[in-house]
Amino acid sequence: MRIATWNVNSMKARLHHVLEYCKAGHTDIILAQELKLTDENFPVDAFREIGWQVATHGQKTYNGVAILSPHEISDVICGLDGEPEDEQARYIEATISGLRVASIYLPNGNPRPGPKFDYKLRWMERLHKRAAQLIASEAPIILGGDYNVIPQPIDCYDEKAWEGDALYHPDSRAAFFRLLHLGYTDALRTIHPSGEQYSFWDYQAGAWPKNNGIRIDHLLLSPEAANRLQDAAVDRGPRGLEKASDHTPVWCRLS
Repeated sequence: MRIATWNVNSMKARLHHVLEYCKAGHTDIILAQELKLTDENFPVDAFREIGWQVATHGQKTYNGVAILSPHEISDVICGLDGEPEDEQARYIEATISGLRVASIYLPNGNPRPGPKFDYKLRWMERLHKRAAQLIASEAPIILGGDYNVIPQPIDCYDEKAWEGDALYHPDSRAAFFRLLHLGYTDALRTIHPSGEQYSFWDYQAGAWPKNNGIRIDHLLLSPEAANRLQDAAVDRGPRGLEKASDHTPVWCRLS
C-alpha cells in the first residue's frame, strides 16, 4: 500500500497532472490539499472514469482537502473540533483498506505576529487533540499533508532566510514535535534521516532550478502504521512538469 500527500495548488489547474499520476499507478491513496474548489465543483466524474473514488472537503477559492483512492473510502469526517465558527476546509479523515488516513492543510500563519499566526497555533492544538484520540485507538493511522512547518535546519535550503517566518518559528516547530511525541513517526525522516528532502519550491526567484526548497509536506504514522513502513521518498517528477504545483508528492509504502 503506497500513500502520497500532495498539495496540488488548485485541482482545476493541476487536474491532468493528478489524473496521470493516478493512472500511472504511482500510489494507492492520494491525500490532496489546496483544492481551491467547492465540493460541488470538484471533478468527481474525471476520477470515477479511471476507477478512483473521492472524498472532499472543499471551499471556494481557498483551502480544500481531499482523499483519493481506487479502494473504498468510508467513515469520512470533515473538520476538527474546537472552533465551531471555523469554516476553513483544512481537514478530512477516512478509512481505506484498514488504514485511517487524514489529509491536512495546516494554516500558513504569516504574517507573524498577528491573528493568522495565533490561528495556526490554535489549529495545531486542535490537531494535537484529534491525533491523540486517533493514536489511542491503536489502529494504523497516517496523518499526511501540507503542515506548513519546516521541522529542522536540514529541511530548508537556507536556515537564516526563514528565521522569523511562521513556517520555521520555534512555536510552530514545537507544536509539530508535540505531535511526534504522541508516538507518531515522521515517515520520510525515518527512511532518510539526513540530507535534503525538499517538497516545496517557490515559483519566485528561480527556486526550482536552483533547488532552493523546503520540506513542509509530511506523513506522520502511528506505531501500528510505522511497524509496516517499508519505504518513503519525495517524488520530484511532478514538480518539473509544465504548469506544475509548487509542491511535489511525498509518499510512503506500507507492507
